[in-house]
Amino acid sequence: MTNVIDEPSSLEPPPVLHRSSRRFASFFALAAVSIGLCAGAAYFWTNAEEIFEKPSVGEVAPTTSLSPEDREALLEIRSEQQKASDQIGEINRNIGTQQDDLKRMADQIEALTSRIESLQKPTVPSSVLLAPSQPPAPPVSRPGKRAVQPAKPEGPVSVGGAPLISEPSTSQR
Repeated sequence: MTNVIDEPSSLEPPPVLHRSSRRFASFFALAAVSIGLCAGAAYFWTNAEEIFEKPSVGEVAPTTSLSPEDREALLEIRSEQQKASDQIGEINRNIGTQQDDLKRMADQIEALTSRIESLQKPTVPSSVLLAPSQPPAPPVSRPGKRAVQPAKPEGPVSVGGAPLISEPSTSQR
């Protein structure tokens, strides 16, 4: 009978069916975002020419509404810009020349370094390579330290080498 009581809880729909409303909501949100992006891209595509349209370099902006002082200042600015662009071009040419010189010097240094390394390597004549190698000379022996010999006793010495006790003289008695 306890199984009958537990059965009503099993009659509830599985959790998968509970999530279905969330799936529809996320699908509609994704569709709305996509439609919005497409509309924005279409607007941008049709108005891109107006957004990025710039007057060309040779084209002069209308200066009729400017005062004579402003026109003169504008002409000065343009001439200074032209001078600056000429100077930048000259600097770029100088940099290119210096880079070429630097590369040439680096190549020369590399060639000299390899030549120095080849000259520093010991060159072994072919006759030395063919000749049998001689055994190394024995090391020069140094003279060893001499053993310190005891000092010779003074006075009469016995045949065995021991000093003799001398007899007292008659005057010492």
